[in-house]
Amino acid sequence: MTELAAADRPLHDLATRLLAVAERGLPKMLLPEGTGFVFTRAGRPAGDGGWSLEQRGTSNRYAAITALGARFLPADRQRAVLGGRTAEEFTGLLVERLPGVDNLGDAALIAWAAAETGHPKLSDALDRVAALDVPGRPQYTVEAAWVLSALAAARGTLDVEQRLAAARDRLLRARIGGSPLFPHATGPGLNAWYRDHIGCFADQTYPLQALARAHASGDDPEALAAADACATRICALQGDGGQWWWHYDARRGTVVEGYPVYSVHQHAMAPTALLDLAEAGGTDFGEPIRRGLRWMTEVPELSGTGATEPMILDDLGVTWRKVYRGDPKKAVRAARGLSTRVVPGLRLGALDSFFRPTAVDRECRPYEFGWMLFAWLGSIRQGAPFGPDRANATAPQATDPEADGR
Repeated sequence: MTELAAADRPLHDLATRLLAVAERGLPKMLLPEGTGFVFTRAGRPAGDGGWSLEQRGTSNRYAAITALGARFLPADRQRAVLGGRTAEEFTGLLVERLPGVDNLGDAALIAWAAAETGHPKLSDALDRVAALDVPGRPQYTVEAAWVLSALAAARGTLDVEQRLAAARDRLLRARIGGSPLFPHATGPGLNAWYRDHIGCFADQTYPLQALARAHASGDDPEALAAADACATRICALQGDGGQWWWHYDARRGTVVEGYPVYSVHQHAMAPTALLDLAEAGGTDFGEPIRRGLRWMTEVPELSGTGATEPMILDDLGVTWRKVYRGDPKKAVRAARGLSTRVVPGLRLGALDSFFRPTAVDRECRPYEFGWMLFAWLGSIRQGAPFGPDRANATAPQATDPEADGR
């Protein structure tokens, strides 16, 4: 596996810098009592030319994702970002809330964290997932993938084989025709008809990660091949500036609309999925990972626009959320979604001239840092973290997940 080491010192240093930003920013996202995390920190211009950050909302799923990433830190640093608790202790708080959790994605992430931290009520957590995951009912692809990841993590502790096989098969069946990409839902009924063919970036990374982990936890060449095929396609479609694009035609394996480009995709979600795939025995996509990470400091959308603000604000402990078109009511995305439903491959290229992607969304959400820690410190295997060159390890509350960039 290609690593961020001496030959890639600037990117190694960038990953290290981003991890420091995550550890600086997460404590500021804690709820006052330290038992959970806010939904977002939103930046507003301050009178001194800087930024004032406002906390908004709360999120169980963001708390669970943060616990999944923070568990790779040393115990004292876990406590620093989790309100004085270790990841295991913090996950315990989330498990206790599960009876009141009614969203499948939230429950699956909490169960995944319970499995990874060895929580004694893992069985109860998975029972809550099963209660929410009604057989035969379509689910959002992202949430279905989290179910599979949770079950794969629990496999060494509990007998989950029947449920795991069903979750794995559901993801594989969700693909349309011979395309390697995944749509936004595992079946009809959750999306408007004119968007049934579209899958977002998260609809690709979470299934490929889950399928890779299913293979790693128990030999499953078909799952690994599906994960590899999906990764191969999104890497082939990656932008010249390292951008991980946003919307795909899941029937044809093509890009429908590239923007927004989300920071979390660049520094966390693509790396963790592709590194997990490589560790499971799949293809090494080290070069696309590096190109995507480089976008964080070399944002081509902002070059030549007179914009001088960076995407990474070290002192504030944030990475700005995305670069986007600023089109009213996401008009470009809607137009391209509808047009490609009728005429596959139609681009409506004139829209690129009218709505250029030069706007910056000045928000930062805790899950972005949770996945960042997971990506660069974690391993598909239980054990010690590997640091920003994790590749060494492989060498001998939104209902719709798309609504928040995942």
